[in-house]
Amino acid sequence: MSDHAYAVKSAETATLQALISPEQTRDEVLAKFVLLASQVLDIPGSFISVVDEKCQYIKASRNFELASSSREDAICRHVVDKDEPLIICDTLTDPFFQHHPFAIGEPYIRFYAGVPLKNAQGLVYGTLCVTDTKPHTFDSEKVKTLSLLSNLVMSFLNAWQVAGYQDVISGLPNRSCLLRDMQQLATMGDVTPRRLVLIDCIDIARAYELSRLIGLAPVEGLLREMASVIPPRLSLREDDLFYAFAPGRFALLTTLERDLDAGRIAAQLEGERIRLENGMSIDLTITTGESAFVARGDDAAEVVRQAVSALHEAIKLDVSTMAFDDAFDQRRTADFMLINDLVEAIAQNTGLYVVYQPKVCIRTGLAVGLEALIRWHHPVFGELGPARFIPLIEQTSVLTDLTHWLIDAVITQLQAWQQAGIALTVSVNLSGRDFARPHFVETLEQKMRHANLPPALLGIECLETERISEDADAIQGLEKLKRNGFSIALDDFGTGYSNIGYLRRLPLDIIKLDQSLIMQLSQDTASRVIARSIIRMLKELNYTVLAEGVECADVAQDLQAYGCDQAQGYYYSRPLTPAPMTAWLQENLGQYAQHAEPRLG
Repeated sequence: MSDHAYAVKSAETATLQALISPEQTRDEVLAKFVLLASQVLDIPGSFISVVDEKCQYIKASRNFELASSSREDAICRHVVDKDEPLIICDTLTDPFFQHHPFAIGEPYIRFYAGVPLKNAQGLVYGTLCVTDTKPHTFDSEKVKTLSLLSNLVMSFLNAWQVAGYQDVISGLPNRSCLLRDMQQLATMGDVTPRRLVLIDCIDIARAYELSRLIGLAPVEGLLREMASVIPPRLSLREDDLFYAFAPGRFALLTTLERDLDAGRIAAQLEGERIRLENGMSIDLTITTGESAFVARGDDAAEVVRQAVSALHEAIKLDVSTMAFDDAFDQRRTADFMLINDLVEAIAQNTGLYVVYQPKVCIRTGLAVGLEALIRWHHPVFGELGPARFIPLIEQTSVLTDLTHWLIDAVITQLQAWQQAGIALTVSVNLSGRDFARPHFVETLEQKMRHANLPPALLGIECLETERISEDADAIQGLEKLKRNGFSIALDDFGTGYSNIGYLRRLPLDIIKLDQSLIMQLSQDTASRVIARSIIRMLKELNYTVLAEGVECADVAQDLQAYGCDQAQGYYYSRPLTPAPMTAWLQENLGQYAQHAEPRLG
């Protein structure tokens, strides 16, 4: 079977299953059609049937009591098989039907006139019929009228199918159709062990960027090509149902006995390349997720959710495939609940609090600033650090709300310390998304001005990341922050993407060396050589250098010898809540009152 032929056959099979499935709004319209047929043709009974390989299903009827039958017993199967009208004026005098079980038994059909319900591609789904328990004549004009009504029924069914259950671009049945087909399996009492596999073929963000560059038509062609290429690559059978789940993402509904699990599908599609109409080609990046189920015992929406969960877990872990795992899912559910709890904690201002860790001048030990670190006392999970909840909200608006909460809390504390005679810069950790937002700098400046605080008392720390250096909005936001008097620090330098070249593209004042490098100084010669070289280079570039994770005097002395300016770590102080931090600062600043170090660091 060709690629196109399979796609058409898959869509036809799904359409037939969709027609068999109950659907109240559609079936109410079909009931009006059978009423119209009965009234126009002056025959008391009428019905619409759908016929598959095994059964006949009566989808709407008037004065006709049969609900379903085997295909073998259905008179309508002759209409479907021959694709032509069938008129039986009197079954009891017809040599072929006089002994038919529906003629000599219920529903006692004496008269039957049926015409095919056929789509534009020539597929006959069923029949529109009029019937009675007594004989009738039925001339050619009435046959034409019944055929015209069947065309109207089919036009309605085609519009209904396209509107709700067919993907416009690929022509495949869509996600709504998948859900309905799975529900139909449950309705039919199907107990066959099955699997649902989701196949992610292309990063949709990449596809949208491609459409921006070359236009929407080639991308739509790409999606259509994927829809036709994948089924034959997987050697799908007619009973394997294939769906367009989302742009660039497909779903396969098959049985467990078939050797088509998520892993095999990913392996078979690996390296697949799709050619575009303009001669370009694109390599597919295949990721799959699957969920096994029995239709009678599992809700369709829940099975789909499980498959989506498995797929997203595979994407997150950067693996090609994953089956649904309840442990992973429970963790994701807990994460979702944690996000909801965090939203409430921000709104109600409960549970969240800030601790502060001092930054000191290595030469004098004098506090020159502090870092604000958010904490959360969760009512169930207890004390949570930012590593537990920040990654969950990085791509959501909750991060923006949390940033505002943190800044407001820090400004309130800055005011309290200023009244106590302590004027030290407090830095907060922000993401590139924060300072890339429109009006973020203006809002921050307004908050400081309203609190009667100079911008220099609030420092901004951003994680070292390639994204910041490549994000024009983020760089513009940083530049505006610096122009308005806020100090800018780069956090965690020396780990991850540590490209020296991009430092000059960022308006930075302070470079913070990551603690993973600092904590090895007392034990590892290579770490000492690397740290000494990095500090010397950064000082030559006129940055203030701050070392994180200093836990002993020997490391502090080494850093001082290397030319490092500032340090923070347990050697000086753990992160403390405001009251003990205030006491620490008062003791520290009083002890070193003779030093003339600036208080804005």
